[in-house]
Amino acid sequence: MRNVNVNRIKKVTEQLAIKSNMILRKDILSALKKAIQREKAKKAKEVMKVLIENAKIAKRERLAICQDTGVACVYLEIGQEVRLFGGVLDKAVNSGVKLAYRKGYFRNSIVDPISRKNTNNNAPAVIHTKIVKGSKIKVVVVPKGFGCENKNQIKMFEPTAGLEGIKKFVIKVVKEAGADACPPFVIGVGIGGTFEKAAELSKEALIKDITGRSSKLERELLKKINKLNIGPIGIRGRTTALGVSVLTHPTHIAGLPVAVSVGCHAMRSATKTI
Repeated sequence: MRNVNVNRIKKVTEQLAIKSNMILRKDILSALKKAIQREKAKKAKEVMKVLIENAKIAKRERLAICQDTGVACVYLEIGQEVRLFGGVLDKAVNSGVKLAYRKGYFRNSIVDPISRKNTNNNAPAVIHTKIVKGSKIKVVVVPKGFGCENKNQIKMFEPTAGLEGIKKFVIKVVKEAGADACPPFVIGVGIGGTFEKAAELSKEALIKDITGRSSKLERELLKKINKLNIGPIGIRGRTTALGVSVLTHPTHIAGLPVAVSVGCHAMRSATKTI
């Protein structure tokens, strides 16, 4: 059994919340550079060059990549051979978020859903905890802006909808997101499980490295999405999305839940294993 003080998780959460808000993921940056080479539309090329320059400035000057520093979504994979001590896990994570948003001078955007009163510290975070094999703890922080979050959708299909129904739904979601969700996008698709599981999978899919190996379905969806001609920030072009990631889970014989999460051109996340 390995003992881990929750203060270590607090510190790592703080570090990752700052890093993810200031430093664009390597795979996103790489995908943008490759997209410029493929893009034919001159204005679309220029927009993506500006996005890359913005990322460079944010990293150099230690500034937020985007003014919407979002909801702090924190994913914890905790080895079953770990014993946590020194406090309450959720409190430690939220303390890390509060410190990061204060130190980074990030915008506090979290409000009570009814009164709309701001918490003034960007907490509480949305925390996902999973118990896994081993004695390590993996922490992932995803600051999710709401320009793209508001465009997420879920649909409970009849099983007869099949793969074609799934594809049409994904394309529909991206088309409706349009320029409002700050393309070029990263699209996460969750298929199967239950209502909440499909949504969870679609969000987790956004964390995947989009420059890694892709499935036939992911490649086909990316190709169809880029034929929509929405283009970077909606000015048209062949780069509507940089990548598509699909995660699945077994589901009930009577159902086919499908969720689509939209990530903007500043699809931010940072990961560390303790």
